[in-house]
Amino acid sequence: MQTPAMAAPLPATEQTFELVLARSQMRLPVEPGESMADVLQLAGIAIDTLCEQGVCGTCATRWLAGAPDHRDSCLSPEEQATHVAVCCARSHGPTLTLDL
Repeated sequence: MQTPAMAAPLPATEQTFELVLARSQMRLPVEPGESMADVLQLAGIAIDTLCEQGVCGTCATRWLAGAPDHRDSCLSPEEQATHVAVCCARSHGPTLTLDL
Protein backbone atom coordinates (compact mmCIF):
# COMPACT_ATOMS: atom_id res chain seq x y z
CA MET A 1 0.00 0.00 0.00
CA GLN A 2 1.37 3.38 -0.99
CA THR A 3 1.25 6.41 1.25
CA PRO A 4 -0.43 9.45 -0.29
CA ALA A 5 2.04 12.10 -1.38
CA MET A 6 2.36 14.98 1.05
CA ALA A 7 1.29 18.30 -0.41
CA ALA A 8 4.08 20.83 -0.70
CA PRO A 9 3.87 23.49 2.00
CA LEU A 10 2.46 26.84 0.97
CA PRO A 11 4.97 29.67 0.49
CA ALA A 12 5.19 31.85 3.61
CA THR A 13 3.29 34.66 1.91
CA GLU A 14 0.38 32.29 1.21
CA GLN A 15 0.07 31.12 4.81
CA THR A 16 -2.54 32.34 7.25
CA PHE A 17 -1.38 35.46 9.06
CA GLU A 18 -2.88 37.67 11.74
CA LEU A 19 -3.92 41.21 10.98
CA VAL A 20 -3.56 43.40 14.09
CA LEU A 21 -5.51 46.65 14.21
CA ALA A 22 -3.50 49.03 16.39
CA ARG A 23 -6.27 51.39 17.45
CA SER A 24 -8.89 48.80 18.37
CA GLN A 25 -6.46 45.96 19.21
CA MET A 26 -8.60 43.62 17.10
CA ARG A 27 -6.79 40.57 15.75
CA LEU A 28 -8.14 39.05 12.56
CA PRO A 29 -6.86 35.95 10.76
CA VAL A 30 -6.30 36.29 7.02
CA GLU A 31 -6.48 32.89 5.36
CA PRO A 32 -4.88 31.92 2.04
CA GLY A 33 -7.10 33.19 -0.76
CA GLU A 34 -8.57 35.99 1.37
CA SER A 35 -7.62 39.62 1.04
CA MET A 36 -7.06 41.90 3.99
CA ALA A 37 -9.74 44.20 2.54
CA ASP A 38 -12.30 41.37 2.59
CA VAL A 39 -11.42 40.37 6.15
CA LEU A 40 -11.63 44.00 7.34
CA GLN A 41 -14.99 44.56 5.65
CA LEU A 42 -16.39 41.31 7.10
CA ALA A 43 -15.31 42.56 10.54
CA GLY A 44 -17.30 45.76 10.00
CA ILE A 45 -14.34 48.01 9.24
CA ALA A 46 -15.04 50.28 6.28
CA ILE A 47 -12.25 50.17 3.71
CA ASP A 48 -12.58 52.04 0.43
CA THR A 49 -11.79 49.82 -2.53
CA LEU A 50 -12.18 50.31 -6.24
CA CYS A 51 -10.13 48.04 -8.49
CA GLU A 52 -9.25 45.35 -5.90
CA GLN A 53 -6.22 44.46 -8.04
CA GLY A 54 -3.59 46.80 -6.62
CA VAL A 55 -3.55 49.29 -9.46
CA CYS A 56 -5.54 52.26 -8.15
CA GLY A 57 -4.31 52.81 -4.57
CA THR A 58 -7.79 53.50 -3.18
CA CYS A 59 -7.34 50.96 -0.37
CA ALA A 60 -3.84 52.09 0.69
CA THR A 61 -3.66 51.86 4.47
CA ARG A 62 -0.86 52.84 6.83
CA TRP A 63 1.00 49.87 8.30
CA LEU A 64 2.94 50.05 11.55
CA ALA A 65 4.66 46.70 12.17
CA GLY A 66 5.41 43.49 10.37
CA ALA A 67 6.71 42.82 6.88
CA PRO A 68 4.15 43.41 4.14
CA ASP A 69 4.40 41.48 0.90
CA HIS A 70 3.49 44.31 -1.46
CA ARG A 71 1.76 43.00 -4.57
CA ASP A 72 0.44 46.29 -5.91
CA SER A 73 1.59 48.25 -8.91
CA CYS A 74 0.40 51.66 -7.71
CA LEU A 75 2.45 52.55 -4.63
CA SER A 76 5.98 53.90 -4.99
CA PRO A 77 8.77 52.39 -2.86
CA GLU A 78 8.52 55.47 -0.62
CA GLU A 79 4.77 54.94 -0.18
CA GLN A 80 5.25 51.20 0.44
CA ALA A 81 7.53 52.10 3.34
CA THR A 82 4.45 53.38 5.21
CA HIS A 83 1.37 52.09 3.35
CA VAL A 84 0.03 48.81 2.00
CA ALA A 85 -2.69 48.10 -0.58
CA VAL A 86 -4.95 45.88 1.52
CA CYS A 87 -6.76 44.55 -1.53
CA CYS A 88 -3.80 42.49 -2.71
CA ALA A 89 -0.90 42.51 -0.22
CA ARG A 90 -0.03 39.65 2.12
CA SER A 91 2.41 39.38 5.01
CA HIS A 92 5.89 37.89 5.02
CA GLY A 93 5.51 37.14 8.73
CA PRO A 94 2.91 35.83 11.16
CA THR A 95 1.45 39.28 11.91
CA LEU A 96 0.94 42.60 10.18
CA THR A 97 -0.18 45.65 12.16
CA LEU A 98 -2.29 48.33 10.50
CA ASP A 99 -3.02 51.86 11.75
CA LEU A 100 -6.72 51.13 12.14
